[in-house]
Amino acid sequence: MAKRQVTAIVRIQLPAGKATPAPPVGTALGPHGIQTMEFVKQYNAATEDKVGQVIPVEVTIFSDRSFTFILKTPPTAVLIRQELGIPRGPVRLVERWPVH
Repeated sequence: MAKRQVTAIVRIQLPAGKATPAPPVGTALGPHGIQTMEFVKQYNAATEDKVGQVIPVEVTIFSDRSFTFILKTPPTAVLIRQELGIPRGPVRLVERWPVH
């Protein structure tokens, strides 16, 4: 059995369980010739228990247009905001959040 040759590795951050074939998925994976809808179905199924989080994914694309993906941990900033109950960071750097 011949070993598949890796064509590209693409890294994207997507909302868990809510990915769509629209950008950024389509623009990142489309040029490599893989079916974006197939990726979206697999990604959403793998992340359905983490809805509401942003999950980075590393997609390995092979020469036969097949792919595999690895889910990573959410970005640290997202986890900190989630733990503190802050919806987003300050708009301006001079803003400060009130200490509770």
